[in-house]
Amino acid sequence: MTVVDETPGEQSDTRGRVAELLALREQARRGPSDRATEAQHAKGKLTARERIALLLDEGSFHEVEQLRRHRATGFGLEEKKPYTDGVITGWGTVEGRTVFVYAHDFRIFGGALGEAHATKIHKIMDMAISAGAPLVSLNDGAGARIQEGVSALAGYGGIFQRNTRASGVIPQISVMLGPCAGGAAYSPALTDFVFMVRETSQMFITGPDVVKAVTGEEITQNGLGGADVHAETSGVAHFAYDDEETCIAEVRYLIGMLPSNNRENPPTVESDDPADRRGDVLLDLVPADGNRPYDMHKVIEELVDDGDHLEVHERWARNIICALARLDGQVVGIVANQPQALAGVLDIEASEKAARFVQMCDAFNIPIITLLDVPGFLPGVDQEHGGIIRHGAKLLYAYCNATVPRISLILRKAYGGAYIVMDSQSIGADLTYAWPTNEIAVMGAEGAANVIFRRQIADAEDPEAMRTRMVKEYKAELMHPYYAAERGLVDDVIDPAETREVLIASLAMLRSKHADLPSRKHGNPPQ
Repeated sequence: MTVVDETPGEQSDTRGRVAELLALREQARRGPSDRATEAQHAKGKLTARERIALLLDEGSFHEVEQLRRHRATGFGLEEKKPYTDGVITGWGTVEGRTVFVYAHDFRIFGGALGEAHATKIHKIMDMAISAGAPLVSLNDGAGARIQEGVSALAGYGGIFQRNTRASGVIPQISVMLGPCAGGAAYSPALTDFVFMVRETSQMFITGPDVVKAVTGEEITQNGLGGADVHAETSGVAHFAYDDEETCIAEVRYLIGMLPSNNRENPPTVESDDPADRRGDVLLDLVPADGNRPYDMHKVIEELVDDGDHLEVHERWARNIICALARLDGQVVGIVANQPQALAGVLDIEASEKAARFVQMCDAFNIPIITLLDVPGFLPGVDQEHGGIIRHGAKLLYAYCNATVPRISLILRKAYGGAYIVMDSQSIGADLTYAWPTNEIAVMGAEGAANVIFRRQIADAEDPEAMRTRMVKEYKAELMHPYYAAERGLVDDVIDPAETREVLIASLAMLRSKHADLPSRKHGNPPQ
């Protein structure tokens, strides 16, 4: 480590002062010691500066307040005043676009947040909001700096307030690369996307020791709040990866799909995938029999540019898919039922997942395409007692409130309230299309026949034969593919092979869409 021999400010000429400055900068860049760096690497973790170098374009990083030090005293703090105070802040570029970043340096105070540390984060957050550019936090900290007491806690309050002020204004991405415990976990929860790395990152409000003391349950840190737990069970993490390099590379990819702020559109790219490419494989990919499952991912891959899409919350609430992709170079958000998981029904978690995704797309001017193959809401005591009514209403509210271009496509079945909630024409979809295999109805034909023709079936000499006849009659009268089109509830019934071309042409028409909302402070969405 470089050591500055003289007290700062004692050099007698400008060249000496510049040499002193360079030495101080080198000291700040290298961190507390080589031993601390080796300890970080031994845990399978990169240093804060190594992470920033992976995130930003080479040579683009501009650091802010590199020489900041804390002013706290007591508990030995006055003897230990490292530069940066354990957090590196600044801005750079990702694929040439400005991005702001702060990164906890676990080598200094375990990345714990003190007053000076928090003030640096507040400043870079304010700069990001003012500049209208994405903010990425590389989190690897042990929570509040206990030695600084309430001052540290107040620092978290300032971060939460800015997270909320920036919500829907600039993209906020939290990358969890180490521990995040207690109140510190609420900042990532307020941001748009949360990335985690397996084995090295954990998030929880109360740690394993507290859980054991209060409840008697024994659990490891990863078992309580590891990446897989939050990606599969809690839904806190949108993405989880095996290593930091892959994780940060995917953060760069996501940034390339998002606008810099809510006043801009997402970046477009030139696409070599023809806009009029036919998808004849779709004719065989989706079975006409509504009871047969298929993989909706394959449908999405056939529709979007080069089959590329970034799925959000891939492993949580798998019965619905939320993904970012491109159509003719334009970014779109896709919400789709997944017949391979729970037959594609809507339940509490699927409703929450899709609602948040729709809100994010609407906030950042990303058109929404909804692919329907939904048999309804999941029945059950647990769902009703768990509040499926209010949770389902979150998705309904999100769609009704969205002003971006919205296109819905009914592939097969669309039954009951789930059909309405999944961006039907009646709640404001700009365009609604259907394949010839669609069935739009209050419920499935079997259930409907049992209700409508209950008496006739019960009085028949052969109830099963009568039930079969009534089901066939109900389908012929109310569930044929053109019933909704005849009543103007579907704009067109299209050839599945032409879906990509139809969607691209529709998006081009809707690109200049403008919607005026009633004047209000904000709505009161269901919770």
